[in-house]
Amino acid sequence: MAEDSRGLDRRSFLVTTGLTAAVTLPVAGTAQAATSRRGPGTLPSDPFTLGVASGDPDHDGFVLWTRLAPRPLAEDGLGGMPASTFPVRWELASDARFRRIVRRGTVTARPESAHSVHVELNGLGDGREFWYRFRVGDHVSPVGRTRTTPRPDSFGPALVMGFASCSQFEHGYFTAYRRLAEEHPDLILHLGDYQYEYKKGVYNSPGGNVRDHEGPETVSLATYRQRHAQYKSDTDLQAAHQAAPWLVVFDDHEVENNWADEVPENNSDTPEHAAFMKRRAAAFKAYYENMPLRRSSVPSGPDIQIYRRIRWGRLANFHMLDTRQFRSDQACGDGTKECAAASDPARSITGAAQEKWLLDGFRRSAARWDVLGQQVFFAQRDVDAGPIKRTSMDSWDGYVASRDRITKGWVDAKLRNAVVLTGDVHAHWASDLKLNYDDPSSRTVGSELVCSSITSGGDGADSNPADHPYLKINRHLRFYNNQRGYVLTRIGKDEMKVDFKTLASVRTRGAAVSTKASFVIQDRVPGLKQTYLRPVNSTLGTRSRRDVIQDTIDAETRRP
Repeated sequence: MAEDSRGLDRRSFLVTTGLTAAVTLPVAGTAQAATSRRGPGTLPSDPFTLGVASGDPDHDGFVLWTRLAPRPLAEDGLGGMPASTFPVRWELASDARFRRIVRRGTVTARPESAHSVHVELNGLGDGREFWYRFRVGDHVSPVGRTRTTPRPDSFGPALVMGFASCSQFEHGYFTAYRRLAEEHPDLILHLGDYQYEYKKGVYNSPGGNVRDHEGPETVSLATYRQRHAQYKSDTDLQAAHQAAPWLVVFDDHEVENNWADEVPENNSDTPEHAAFMKRRAAAFKAYYENMPLRRSSVPSGPDIQIYRRIRWGRLANFHMLDTRQFRSDQACGDGTKECAAASDPARSITGAAQEKWLLDGFRRSAARWDVLGQQVFFAQRDVDAGPIKRTSMDSWDGYVASRDRITKGWVDAKLRNAVVLTGDVHAHWASDLKLNYDDPSSRTVGSELVCSSITSGGDGADSNPADHPYLKINRHLRFYNNQRGYVLTRIGKDEMKVDFKTLASVRTRGAAVSTKASFVIQDRVPGLKQTYLRPVNSTLGTRSRRDVIQDTIDAETRRP
């Protein structure tokens, strides 16, 4: 706790405002900023319908973000704003009531950036909490909480970090985001599929969609801006952004399903190269406009710099990866199959430059924990119990040599603790990582934690992890659960504690959250030790192995 915030600490700030819907946690289903004061001004209605956010912290600063949008679903993607610039005042305080202002200033919101603003601050001091807000005329934004990282040569206190992915707006309510905010995290990672590209009713959850996308499939800048605004107007998502700084990376749906470098998906709405690259440029521009990213990530046409490294003192390095923009096309036409080309050493999921950057980072690391924040399943997952190996071509299994080089890279660099964080597959998984997955005696060299989706796939169902055939075929896999939720970690010098959080339903608002399983990764002891498993009455054992395997593949890959 920063010394200057003792008047209202982090917990009381979040709990109090959550109960009163006044500052940090607005009432679910509304987009009202309760601190906004109506009165004469340049905008007749609240422009802060998309909330506020912060991100990419370091030891002396971070990025503050907001976007002005009095009518967030406007078809032109400009949120109902006039085609003119607006001054946006911002304030940073060391207490939640803004009695001690640390910094203030004014930034210009411009129509060519969809009236988004990014305030990049430094010189603030290490390991401190701050609160921030914005003003336009008489309108005042919600208040967000953020922080700087520990001093580079210190560990600081244990880090509470949550991570999430895959929030299809139509498939459910974003209750999991609100529950994550209520965990009082210091840092949140989002590992991709923050928004989905489909038009209304095209991508349906098994139980039917509970709400609809606005507008057509996202192809143009206007439609990507509108879709981001629709997602950002959800106050459960706003609550998570207001609770802590975020580190974000995209996966495929921020552009379109399963794209690879300059290759669109099969049956794309933009199959021609020029059309797809124009679409990619529109998607990246809208992504930057709607995320708390530093100016180093301002896109240049169809290119964006999203892989980067964030240091949390000596405690952790977060290597945030891009596994879409530089990858080789999926082998053997994509899908889950036997494919000799998946092992071709010329194939890469990161591209040569990013791979070199990552391996150099391993060699220079002095962190207690090296954490890879990335998108798709890292460990091998063979779906066939026989001699044939069938794996997903969209995951690292489709880029075997690339995975081997990176795994060997951290082993050769003698990283103290390597942990891979993953999203994408709409289910919780945990795995020990191996140098050779085909050799049962191969030593464990790291751990993988995979978060389920926030909503994608609908409610799912609870089960006994041991009943899933993948855990029998792939002995390094340690856990599975098909409910929606997120992963919460507590990272200390001696261990990383991991809780897999689940919600019983996302089809109705306000579901409670509970812990399905807990694991510990001990310092210098690669691999996972399970410490808790919530019992369940139903099992997967009453269904055939083939059916369970096919259902798992479908849940991860079935699209329109």
